[in-house]
Amino acid sequence: MKLVVLTGAGISAESGLATFRDADGLWEGHRPEDVATPEAFAYNRALVQRFYDERRAALERVHPNAAHHALVELEKEFGDDMLLVTQNVDDLHERAGSRRLLHMHGSLRHVRCEECEHRFEHDGPLELEPECPECDTAALRPDIVWFGEFPHGMDDIHEALTEVDVFAAIGTSGVVYPAAGFVDYAHASGAHTFELNLAPTGGGFHTTFAGPATDVVPRWVDHLLGRD
Repeated sequence: MKLVVLTGAGISAESGLATFRDADGLWEGHRPEDVATPEAFAYNRALVQRFYDERRAALERVHPNAAHHALVELEKEFGDDMLLVTQNVDDLHERAGSRRLLHMHGSLRHVRCEECEHRFEHDGPLELEPECPECDTAALRPDIVWFGEFPHGMDDIHEALTEVDVFAAIGTSGVVYPAAGFVDYAHASGAHTFELNLAPTGGGFHTTFAGPATDVVPRWVDHLLGRD
């Protein structure tokens, strides 16, 4: 059995990380267009670097929760037959132990050189504009997929969705594309689809588990592994 799991902000929120937009439409006090577009980076590079430096530093204050750990259990059972795709830019899945993982929107723990395209892990601040270790140019930016940029790993995701038997979306809004369309690809492949969310999104899933991720994800994993 082939399994694809998509996770969104709802799974990280229960570890204490803010979701992308607050009720007033702001992200940590900023308009997304001021900190999450290539145009914003060109206009005020220091502000954008500082914003992501703060988000990266905030990762030290949070920890994986029961939902992250339950997905690691699932990966141990399915191995290479499971692909975990996350829209989140934090490292909570990795710290829980997930290995078959794809960050489609990038990762706060990685940076990219605009000069030579070298990508690498980096935990320090970018506001002071350190040089790229590959080309010695001070042209590093967060390896985050901003609005208007193409998500990472789409070929691998689409290939997995063409073979999938079970697809699950966890803690996602169901409105941000291309991820919102993954359930349609899964249906086209004949997969059974699950939604695990605080409330149903109306996305046409076969089965819904409604509630906090720390409650419903372990219950769903038990269900899938025949332990319920």
